[in-house]
Amino acid sequence: MGGKAKKAHTWNKDRIKGQLEIQSMVWPGLIFLFIFSYIPMYGIIIAFKDFNIMSGFAGGDFVGLKYFRQFLTDPQLPLVLKNTVMINLLGLLIGFPAPILLAILITELRGKKFRKLAQTVSYLPHFLSWVIFGGIMLELLASGGIVNKMLNMFHLVDGSLNLMADPGKFYMIFTVISVIKSIGYGSILYISAITSVDQDMYEAAYIDGANRFQKIAYITIPAIMGTIVIMLIFQISNILNTGFEQVLILQNSLNISASETIDTYVYKIGMTQQRYSYATAVGLFKSIIAVILLWLANKSSNKITGKGLF
Repeated sequence: MGGKAKKAHTWNKDRIKGQLEIQSMVWPGLIFLFIFSYIPMYGIIIAFKDFNIMSGFAGGDFVGLKYFRQFLTDPQLPLVLKNTVMINLLGLLIGFPAPILLAILITELRGKKFRKLAQTVSYLPHFLSWVIFGGIMLELLASGGIVNKMLNMFHLVDGSLNLMADPGKFYMIFTVISVIKSIGYGSILYISAITSVDQDMYEAAYIDGANRFQKIAYITIPAIMGTIVIMLIFQISNILNTGFEQVLILQNSLNISASETIDTYVYKIGMTQQRYSYATAVGLFKSIIAVILLWLANKSSNKITGKGLF
């Protein structure tokens, strides 16, 4: 037994030496992740303390679940929770399939130059900050903007209409703007998955008389189903995160009843009022819910499709 253990140890040592070049690329990332993602987790303790910035993390009295109870009994919670969930559900129904559809359409284009142009144009909004992109959208949707002029041109509305002042339209407007910004970049993963599909399958389908739509339905979509399932699981687990910047930029005093989400509410209550313990408690609560949703979505996916993260 001792000889086998010694031999295994020597083999592992030799294997590590043989992978030094690869490990030299991996270790910086692991160190970065440990410093900026794992060490800051120590700050979670302030969710259970009366944190004071002067006394630091070690100071403050232990208060248990006080700030969790404050959040769960907050009279504003039903409104911000409803807005957060509704925005994310619309994102799930509209925003999730949009990159998949775009990826399929781009890969079906015949002209190589036009395909590259379509990809570049669709990617561009992603590289604009939300401050710039949101500002452009607000100008387009303003009462004197181009959207209003087009609606008047086709006699769909009479006079000027401030779309961003109507809470009833905020969910859909926010979803459409988010899709425009992220659809191109989100399609990259699916385009990569589609291009890796064995081309012999398409040629065989062509010989059998399959048209373009049949190839998409019976070859392309099943081939990328694993990628679709994984991304769907991630999106379901992220259902309480609407994104802070985009909501805050599109938010105003007239649409706040539909635009106030957990992220913006916690920022206003927790950060601007320096209630750091409250903000941390809400963040931890969202993370716990995200882990639960991730587990449930993965379990459901494994049962229904036989595919999942774990």
